[in-house]
Amino acid sequence: MEPAPYAVDTWHGFQTFATTPAPAPPGPGEPDRSIEERLAYHSAFVTVRTPAIDTLALSVRRLMLLGRHQRTTARPSLILTGPAATGKTTALLEVGRTCHLAHTRQHPAPSGNGQPAVPVAYVLVPPGASAKTLTAGFARYLGIPVTARTTQAQLMHAVIHTYNTAGVRLVLIDEIHRLNPRTTTGAEAADLLKDLTEQIGATFVYAGIDVTTTALFSGVRGAQLAARASLVETGALPARLGTRRPFTDLVTDMETALDLRRHRPGTLSRHAPYLHQRTAGRIGSLNRLIREAALTAILDGTERITKTTLDAVRLDHQAETHPTPRPRGRTW
Repeated sequence: MEPAPYAVDTWHGFQTFATTPAPAPPGPGEPDRSIEERLAYHSAFVTVRTPAIDTLALSVRRLMLLGRHQRTTARPSLILTGPAATGKTTALLEVGRTCHLAHTRQHPAPSGNGQPAVPVAYVLVPPGASAKTLTAGFARYLGIPVTARTTQAQLMHAVIHTYNTAGVRLVLIDEIHRLNPRTTTGAEAADLLKDLTEQIGATFVYAGIDVTTTALFSGVRGAQLAARASLVETGALPARLGTRRPFTDLVTDMETALDLRRHRPGTLSRHAPYLHQRTAGRIGSLNRLIREAALTAILDGTERITKTTLDAVRLDHQAETHPTPRPRGRTW
C-alpha cells in the first residue's frame, strides 16, 4: 500500500509538507471563503511562532555549522524535550521545513531526470523499537527496500550509503522516549543511533517527552548521549513573565488567525486566564481547544467562539489538569 501523501516519515510526504504553503488567514480584500474551505483551514490552522521554535531553529543552525566539516567523530546533536502537548513535534517539523526550503533555494533540483537533494530526514521511533525496526524506519523514509531476508548488517549499510549519497544534512528523530536502553532490544537500538551519528554526515536532532527523566540519560549509554547533545526544553507558557504575558500573546496570535464571520476580536484574549486554566498553558492543548471550538462555530452557524462552545470541548486528561467550569448558558 502506498503511504499517505502527508506521511512525513517518508521523503515524498515530508517534501509535500515542506513545499505546501502553510495555512494563512484571508488577507484584506480577499473574497469570503466557503464553509468547506474554512472548515479545512481551521482543521489545519496556522503554526504560531513560539519561543521554542525560535530557540530550536537557532540551535540547529549553529550545530549544523559547527559540524559541517567534522569528519572523524559524530557531529554534535540536540535533544528537544518537554511534557506532552508543549509543541515539540510542531517545532521539529517547522525547523525541518525551514532547512528544506533554504537548501532547495540554494541548490535547485537539476533539470531533466536528475535526483533532487534530500537535505532533511524525519524518522519516527516505533514503540518497543529494536535495532532492526529502527533501521527499517530510516530505510522507509528514502524508500530503501526491506525484505524478510535482509540482514541487519545489509540494511545498515544500505541506509548509511543512501543517506550520504542523497546528501541528508539534518536527521530529525521523533518520539525518542520510546527507546528503553535497559532492555536488550532498546540497548541495541540506542547503540544503532550512536553508530548512525558517526557514519552519516548529518546533524541529528531528537525529540521526546521528558527525555531527561528516562533511562536514555542513565548509565554509560546515557552519559555518551548527554555528552554529545545540547538540550532545548519546551514547557507550558506562563501566564506572566515579568511584565510580559506570553500566554496571552499566543492566544492573541491564534485569535487573529480565525476565519469566523461574527467573532468579536479580543474576546479570547480577554479570557486568557480561563484558557490558561483549561490548557495548563500548553500550546498543543490550546491549539486543539481553539480549532475545535472554531469548527463547532462554523458547523452550528454561530460563527463565533463562545464560553459555552469552549466548555463543551473536552481536552486530553493529561493536558486539562483543572476542572472544566460548568456552562452558564451565556455567551461573550
